[in-house]
Amino acid sequence: MIDPAILLAFAGTAMLIELTPGPNMVYLAVVAASQGRRLGYAAVAGVAVGLAVVGIAAALGLAAAINASPLLFQALRFGGVAYMLWLAWDGWRDASEPVQKVASGVAARTYFRRGLITNLLNPKAAVFYVAILPSFVRADAPVMSQTLALSAVFVVVATVIHAGIVSLAGTAQVLLENERYSRFIRRALALALVAVALWFGWATTFNPR
Repeated sequence: MIDPAILLAFAGTAMLIELTPGPNMVYLAVVAASQGRRLGYAAVAGVAVGLAVVGIAAALGLAAAINASPLLFQALRFGGVAYMLWLAWDGWRDASEPVQKVASGVAARTYFRRGLITNLLNPKAAVFYVAILPSFVRADAPVMSQTLALSAVFVVVATVIHAGIVSLAGTAQVLLENERYSRFIRRALALALVAVALWFGWATTFNPR
């Protein structure tokens, strides 16, 4: 069992980190505002699975290897930037088309997959598990079980915050029903995603010691 005080402190830390604007926050807001809450929640589920996979990898030591390898870190970093830029281009291109309803199952799978890939290509998630989570692990207890438990807490906290972002951003979808505003809003959101991709690339610059 992990000390409840440690769990509470870790949950508070995770909440503060997740409330800091970043790729997940902006991407989910873009999806919710342009495609609606339902598909936004599908993207949230993909993000949650991605965070869980990285957490398990951290428990197995893979995240530490990523943090220690400049080449692997940079590969993930540039892969993440490229993927977000592609999503921005996809949104910009589709802005000229009327908002259309697509098959619910297909759309949900698409946004789930995008949320998942965005996080698997996010080296900052791996760094969080390596740089911050270990400080809440006690040396006198099994490390792997503690790491998995804390990872689960992080995923829950992040998912609650992400779902809240989608709920708030989804209110903007009503504006897209007006063709006068639709193209402007959707392209503005695409440009916002470009800005986040560039910021992400700059903020995750890796300087090996």
